[in-house]
Amino acid sequence: MVVRRPPGRRAQILAVAADRFHRSGYHQVSMTEVAAGVGITAPALYRHFRGKPELLDRAVRLGLDALADGLRAAGSTAELGAALAAVAVGHRPLGTLVQRDARLLPPARRAGLRRELRSDVALMAAVLRAERPELPAPDAELLCWSALSCCAGLSYQSAAPQPRRAEALMRELVAAVLAASLDGTATGPDTNLDAHPDPAPAPRPRREELLAAAVRLFHQRGFDNVSTDQLGAAVGISGPSVYRHFDSKAHLLAASLVRSRERLRHEVEGAIAAADGPAAALAAGLGAYVDFALRNGDYLGAMLSETERLAPSDRRVAVDFRRDFLRTWVGLLRQVRPDYDAVAARIRVHALFSLVNDGVRNRPYSARPDLGDCLRRIGGAVLGVDPS
Repeated sequence: MVVRRPPGRRAQILAVAADRFHRSGYHQVSMTEVAAGVGITAPALYRHFRGKPELLDRAVRLGLDALADGLRAAGSTAELGAALAAVAVGHRPLGTLVQRDARLLPPARRAGLRRELRSDVALMAAVLRAERPELPAPDAELLCWSALSCCAGLSYQSAAPQPRRAEALMRELVAAVLAASLDGTATGPDTNLDAHPDPAPAPRPRREELLAAAVRLFHQRGFDNVSTDQLGAAVGISGPSVYRHFDSKAHLLAASLVRSRERLRHEVEGAIAAADGPAAALAAGLGAYVDFALRNGDYLGAMLSETERLAPSDRRVAVDFRRDFLRTWVGLLRQVRPDYDAVAARIRVHALFSLVNDGVRNRPYSARPDLGDCLRRIGGAVLGVDPS
């Protein structure tokens, strides 16, 4: 007797896996959970996919293939916006899978993914420069990367907005980003990567060195791929000596994220509170967030990718902070732009955070000396405000 597999079963599995990875994080999802979501047994799932790495790889590829197909058919910036918006809504988990989980893929696959995205950006930049021939190639590419990042921001909405409304908003955001002017961007004390060195040039206590090293290594390699020996070596001590300062690697992760989170709150909320009026406060907050991101890209990456690795109590605190931080920005934006409802404001704020967080970590564009000014201008376009 021949047992026929239901048509579209692989696509169904990939959709469930992408959703589970997106909501809970790759490490928190088991093959058994994916199988249950599809309504099959784990052994049946292994007939389709060899394991979680292949599931993640195929889920990412499914979204990127849809993106490439849409971009290849686009002949104008409006059509680029329509293609990006359709993928952002139709493959909503793709943003978190690419920004957070794809770094867990094998090195060759990560390199391939990066090549695919560069190819996508090249297609977009050619269309953009046909409409804006005055744009230098590096500026066009930065705007296109920023448009991709803004669309990825839709992944971080806690509740999916109504699809047609979401697509319309994403098209509007992409149009605003691709129309942004980068003429006369300046490199100065507020935009230089070295503008805010650590306030204490003297050697830091060992605990502080470990906190800084942990954020960097967890971001670059992932929590599970960093050993205590590597953490100790980063600050010139043995692996077991790490336990003199922290009870466990998980405790070190939690403490490193708390320390960076406190700095983010102090700098950004302090800038907002010191400003005179909502418009000035929003501009000050945008500038402070960009400046913080330029100096703390490792923290932003670790916050994005490693929060799910925290103990439940620490994870709740981290998630509560992000919700409160988002709520502050959404409320402020709606004061400045009362024509935005809560949905539109949240989508714009998520898009802002996504483009800034990506922008400071996206080599080689993150090496631009005027990157801070560029991100402020593009961020202002996303929010629909004047960032000056």
